[in-house]
Amino acid sequence: MFTTRDKRLFALTAFLTVAAGALYLVEANAILRFVVAGAALAVMASLVGRSVEALGDRLGPAATGILQSALGNLPELFVIIFSLKAGLDDVVRSTIVGSILANVLLILGLAFLAGGLKHGKQRFSGEQSRSLGLMLVLAVFILAIPALTAALHTPAEGHERELSVLVSLAMLALFALSLPATLRAGRESEHGSPIAADTGAGETVKAAEHLGEWPLGVAIGMLAVAGLGAAFVSEWFVDALTPAIDSLGISQTFAGLVIVAIAGNAVENVVGIQLMRKNQPDYAVQVVLQSPVQVALTIAPLVVLVAPLVGAAGFTLVLPPMLIAALVMSAIVAVLVVMDGESTWFEGAVLVGLYCSIAAAFWWG
Repeated sequence: MFTTRDKRLFALTAFLTVAAGALYLVEANAILRFVVAGAALAVMASLVGRSVEALGDRLGPAATGILQSALGNLPELFVIIFSLKAGLDDVVRSTIVGSILANVLLILGLAFLAGGLKHGKQRFSGEQSRSLGLMLVLAVFILAIPALTAALHTPAEGHERELSVLVSLAMLALFALSLPATLRAGRESEHGSPIAADTGAGETVKAAEHLGEWPLGVAIGMLAVAGLGAAFVSEWFVDALTPAIDSLGISQTFAGLVIVAIAGNAVENVVGIQLMRKNQPDYAVQVVLQSPVQVALTIAPLVVLVAPLVGAAGFTLVLPPMLIAALVMSAIVAVLVVMDGESTWFEGAVLVGLYCSIAAAFWWG
């Protein structure tokens, strides 16, 4: 039932979770707690992904698409909610933006770089990639509306909270409208789908055949345990966040944009790069681009809607101008890069360079 890889994942998850909990209870050094909790969060995300994949194995690839869309970013959502509860609004906003930037610039760039250096020019489905890229651009433009309203002093200024709620509902509706295409993509693949690869399993569709199938009850139970564990680890991670960044002398914006965003997507990031190195660019590009689309269309709206429940009723999607510029820039660049259906190592290097330049601009806040 469980493969050797599964057992190793269970052991590593248990060890890091216990270690993070122990350090939290004894109030150990903030930086140490932050690092260990971040590592525990990454492996917990992997366990969530493996559980979602196991459910997909039992229920079919179409179900995998729905489950991944709903649960794939669960650990990251917990981190954002606990940050919101702690009053770290800057961390929340920058983490949402950082998750998008990390995928479309850093991870896509590293994937192109790794694949290009090993295989030369690689080709992938331009049509599917363009669809994802255009959806990302649309989501980013919608996400920017509350900030533009405040910056341009329109008549809607002063109603940013109400506007943020309306924008969130619009993005969730757009996500719902995209589900039929997700289901079709799942049914088109006999052994799995690119969406299934995005669950963090870290293997290609062919490799999925060698993974042990879990009984349905075990898969559901493991997903519940992983979700509960992710909630606890996220709280420990956020608890150490403020003292850790104070000790390191970095800003909340940089911490959310770079550190928290990368930690919350660590497993998905590795998957995209691995797929490109295995010369499966179709899957790799879709894995990388689906994640920021899901963040923009589901995570950001959900945060706005649940904010009053965690004592943050005034939270809005009004982002600083530099974050808006970085978002729009990254979305447009992503479309330009994938629209021809080809990738090279040089394109990857350019994307990584752009990400590093943007990240450096936020080092001081």
